[in-house]
Amino acid sequence: MPIKRSAQLAPLSREHHEGLLFAWKLRQGLSKNIDPARITNFVQWFWQHHLQSHFEKEELFLPPVLSENHPLIRQMIQEHNVIKTLIQCVTPYEVLKKLEQLANLVTDHIRFEERQLFGEVEKAATPEQLQLLSENLTDEKTEAVWEDAFWLKSQ
Repeated sequence: MPIKRSAQLAPLSREHHEGLLFAWKLRQGLSKNIDPARITNFVQWFWQHHLQSHFEKEELFLPPVLSENHPLIRQMIQEHNVIKTLIQCVTPYEVLKKLEQLANLVTDHIRFEERQLFGEVEKAATPEQLQLLSENLTDEKTEAVWEDAFWLKSQ
């Protein structure tokens, strides 16, 4: 059953859907024995066009609601750092194990934010904080499109 998200946090939740698709695509590529260089290129592209800005928004707008020292905020930032470090370390030569790890980390991180962090933010936010979230967390449309659908075919 999907979690009903406030309108203010809904844009982040929609971006989480893209993150889950990213993890699924990695797993599909691995299961189809796709050339690791193709998958690695996709990982770097997804980081630059989606994930990096998503992390930046969460780290900018969510801590003021709960506080920098809140355990859920600290967990969010720590998981962001682990994912970012792993993405920076992914090379075609060590890719298989790291890509599976990355897919799992992204999936687990999104589940944590959706099931724990966002609910806590929604409960703690003042009307002013909700307004600020609403003004700053809009759906981002990117013109960038990844052409190599390696998760569908092996060419």
